Amino acid sequence: MTTDELLKPTEFLDYESATVRAFVDKALPEPGRLTEVERAVALYYAVRDGINYEVYDADLSREGLRASSVLERGKGFCVHKSIVYAAAVRSVGVPSRIVYGDVRNHLASERLRRLVGGDVFRYHSWTSVQLEGAWLKATPVFNKMLCRLYRMRPLDFDGRSDSVYHPYDLEGRRHMEFLRDRGEFDDVPYDQVVGGIRDAHPLLFAGSHTTTSGSLMDEAAAEGGSDGGQG
Repeated sequence: MTTDELLKPTEFLDYESATVRAFVDKALPEPGRLTEVERAVALYYAVRDGINYEVYDADLSREGLRASSVLERGKGFCVHKSIVYAAAVRSVGVPSRIVYGDVRNHLASERLRRLVGGDVFRYHSWTSVQLEGAWLKATPVFNKMLCRLYRMRPLDFDGRSDSVYHPYDLEGRRHMEFLRDRGEFDDVPYDQVVGGIRDAHPLLFAGSHTTTSGSLMDEAAAEGGSDGGQG
């Protein structure tokens, strides 16, 4: 696939929508004064801390996974937030792809572990961006507040090195490890991803396209910040 094709809007990376344009404009009030790397970094933090990370009550319908819909709801988990970031950077000329893989999350809350069926989460998502000729991994998922509650270091991104999950939390406990690469895509392979999550984690769903209700923030408070959120 050519670089030009990785700059186009798609069904899910709908950056020509008014909602995505407004989000990008707010994050980059003077984009002409910034370098390509600086624009990508600023958008990373806007997604990481401007969209609440929440695995519960998540909309996984086709409409719900569009970048514009995620921004309108103001929340989502890794699948949602990676879509928003991929759309946002494309809008300012940075090629992007959506990436999926399976991870083992050792610090999931007790309730989330029961719903997931263990500590392995299928189709965890992050974004791949091309900056200064190099492809980098960027994971603007857990916002600062959630990291503070779960005793994890927020992931930073400098636009020159990968931003991936730390293998250990702030107390030296193993947090996350990658188990399987499921590929990079120019747009969301909807049936593969949503069907894969539903097949692997049926108890997580309250309906065909909606996850069960709850709050990671509340679970963090109840467990004293000893556990972490899911991918």
